Amino acid sequence: MTTQIKNIFRLKSILPTTTSNEKPEINTEEVEEARRRTYHETGFRDSSRNMGTSQVLSICLDAIYAKFQNEEKLLVDKQRQAKEPYINEQKNKETEIKALTVSKENKEEQITRLNDNIKTVKENIESLKFEINDLPRNPEAYHVKAEKGATTKFWVGLIILIPITLYLFTFYVSTSYSAFFKTFDPESNLMANVLDPKAFEKAWADGPLEGAFVMLIPFVFLGLGYLIHMYSENKSVANYFKIGILFLTTFVFDAILAYQIEEKIYELNKTFESAPFDLAIAFTKIQFWGIIFAGFVVYVIWGLVFDFIMKEHKEKDRIKHQQHKRQQDILIHQEKINDFNKEKDTLIKELDSIKELIAKAHGRIAELQRIIDAVIIPTKEYALYASEYVQGWVTFITEKLFVSRTENQNLVKECMEVYNGHCESVGATADSQNSVYLSVV
Repeated sequence: MTTQIKNIFRLKSILPTTTSNEKPEINTEEVEEARRRTYHETGFRDSSRNMGTSQVLSICLDAIYAKFQNEEKLLVDKQRQAKEPYINEQKNKETEIKALTVSKENKEEQITRLNDNIKTVKENIESLKFEINDLPRNPEAYHVKAEKGATTKFWVGLIILIPITLYLFTFYVSTSYSAFFKTFDPESNLMANVLDPKAFEKAWADGPLEGAFVMLIPFVFLGLGYLIHMYSENKSVANYFKIGILFLTTFVFDAILAYQIEEKIYELNKTFESAPFDLAIAFTKIQFWGIIFAGFVVYVIWGLVFDFIMKEHKEKDRIKHQQHKRQQDILIHQEKINDFNKEKDTLIKELDSIKELIAKAHGRIAELQRIIDAVIIPTKEYALYASEYVQGWVTFITEKLFVSRTENQNLVKECMEVYNGHCESVGATADSQNSVYLSVV
């Protein structure tokens, strides 16, 4: 066994030795030829000592593989050359990690900035919600020109305006019917002729034209009152002039109604000595002025109350407008938050992908470092030397071992099977270029 171990490490003695200061030229082909010859001779010698037994061949091939590993470990330049692709890949991975780290920090910074933006927008939303609730109580705090009690004044004015509107509707229906369509009855009292409680029904009974006229004429006066309010909103000489024209028109129309009614009353009481009815006579009649003031004065009151209500409603609308504006701002802010969250989700996915790539790169670097720290075994080259060893082993069997031809062939077949199994176990196949011996550090 001592002789076998000496033969296994015989190659070390034929390798050229150098000092630290000398680097002689080495003929690679001669060294490789000497190395193959040594393996062949070692195989022949080991076979002769073990009678070519296939079981011993398996043990010897394991020893040969260990020997080959040690030889490759001693070839520093060859190992450096074999490891150079792994070293370069490791450097590339380190560069890749640096770039990925910068990208990761940028993504994290963007996510942090988005979180700050979302927080700011949420604070704005809460502030807007508070303002919406606080606006009716403190409009001046938000530079809104509106009175706090606008709602109360509005409802009080509306309660007053409704019965006045009903009064005007009733008054103008009755007086317009009496003035234009009614035939006065001498036997009826004065008020029954002027204000007929069944004027609406009688007008429709007289015909659709009379009914429509009586029904719609109050809206003419209400429309005039609305125009007066609209013109009063914009303070100007032209608008004041228009308001005066509208008031005058309303007064004249009321005067016409009063004149028509007073004329019919005058005709009922007229005698042969009575003068023809005219404006001079109308101006002297109490009923004439009573009808005018019962309509026109109440109409003016209605206009003032209506103008007051509209102004109060405007105050109320200012607050509602500001509240609505803030509601719209809240919707816009919520859309911003949704956009920020979508952008944030995209960045988080990208960040997770970058972290995964960094983790894979670190794993690959660690794997490459284990390869660099180990011994690179050129398995394809080892298969060549192992075959030389087996050839030497088989040469002894075929040339020196005196057995029957059948036994000789069977033994060679067994040895080849052992050889093929060994090559497969160490990865020395036709497709394999190198393998890594990780147990050697």
